[in-house]
Amino acid sequence: MSVGLLVALGGCSALGHGFLAAAGPVATHERQLFLIVSAILVFVAGPVLLLTPLFAWHYRLGNADDAYRPNWNFSWWVEALIWIPPIGIVVVLAVLLWTWTHIDDPYRKLPGAAPIEIEAIALDWKWLFIYPDEGIATINQLAIPVGRPVHIRLTSATVMQSMLIPRLAGQIYAMGGMTTELNLAASRPGQYLGKNTQYNGAGFARERFTVLALPGAGYQAWLGRAHAAPRMLDQTNWSAVAERSVVPQPIFFGTVQPGLFAQVIAKTGGPGSAGTMHGMPMKAKDAR
Repeated sequence: MSVGLLVALGGCSALGHGFLAAAGPVATHERQLFLIVSAILVFVAGPVLLLTPLFAWHYRLGNADDAYRPNWNFSWWVEALIWIPPIGIVVVLAVLLWTWTHIDDPYRKLPGAAPIEIEAIALDWKWLFIYPDEGIATINQLAIPVGRPVHIRLTSATVMQSMLIPRLAGQIYAMGGMTTELNLAASRPGQYLGKNTQYNGAGFARERFTVLALPGAGYQAWLGRAHAAPRMLDQTNWSAVAERSVVPQPIFFGTVQPGLFAQVIAKTGGPGSAGTMHGMPMKAKDAR
């Protein structure tokens, strides 16, 4: 019953942004687990919902015709009904969650070609994405090729934040001075919502970004546009980028200072925190 309702609601516009409208293998697997667990939990809620009105009707004040057993105190079938189904449900859920949690480990590499490497830095109130192999960066726009694994390393340049791309992958936290990882992929072209789900001040509600899942030729064209951007993400521009602000439109950087991700981690208390972000050479657009 609940599974059918969820499937029916999957067409609603609000749920169209969530994992019920999965567009990648990770989110698809999470949706499958959610539906299976929901179906199993019907066996918990179903008897309660069905038997409560039945018991109320059977033991109503006006029912004086049924047998009266004041000395009744035990029944094997009642005990079996009370204990065996709940134990079975707990065992099945434990096996499912143990197995599927390891499968959906965000650190687990996805099968396929070599992944696209991306470094994500959470800021107030925007997301910075660095493509280290390409020497480019964007703010509030993440482009990935369809059908190819993507490996994202995350950190925060401010307070703890949490990245969520519901149609592609689950939520994962980003903290200053630390790194975490997320592996995902897109199964079909589209434009997907990404956001921060950890409250971090006045601009929290507008801290969103767009994920563009593009076919091969479209992704290469996007890279070409990004490389052609005149902005440089160096030490001077980093100071401006790191300021608290809401960015209404995506920003592209055609040149990125190498090692910026590691330097942000060091600056927020991670390994090498004694270092600075000064004196680092620029990465040229054609040095790939």
